[in-house]
Amino acid sequence: MKNNPLHKLFTDGLRDALWAEEHLHKSLSKMQAGATSKELSDVLETHRSETTGHVQKLKEVFESIGESPRAVKCEAMESLLQEATDLMDKYKEGSMVRDAALILGAQKIEHYEIASYGSLATFADLMGHKKAKSLLGEILEEEKAADEKLSRIAESFVNESALKE
Repeated sequence: MKNNPLHKLFTDGLRDALWAEEHLHKSLSKMQAGATSKELSDVLETHRSETTGHVQKLKEVFESIGESPRAVKCEAMESLLQEATDLMDKYKEGSMVRDAALILGAQKIEHYEIASYGSLATFADLMGHKKAKSLLGEILEEEKAADEKLSRIAESFVNESALKE
């Protein structure tokens, strides 16, 4: 299977995802510190903890397919993380507009991750990598849940409060 082009695409995607999760982990603490509301801070803290687990699960995926866990720079995640930081820095500390900006940046990241893990899980399934499929599916569900939590916070009070500032 290692000589199969889909296997190469799969492992390239895993290396990309590993880099992305490692760098997201670092950025989430800065985003959390920049959040105004406790609710957003808590969601970012929880997702930072989940991201630690994602790194470990990705390493297990590599092991399960007989590959070494080696991260390769993810240009897309690097850009998304920079954009999220720029958005946060652009708006006044302690404002709900800043929280709205953080949610916007974080959801762009989540949607990228959801697309990536959805494809990777599908590839794993096609190639018969049952353990990899299961682990990637777990990560995918956590990414979807994080996105939903961000939407709930935005819709329940952040966006309306930002409009009134």
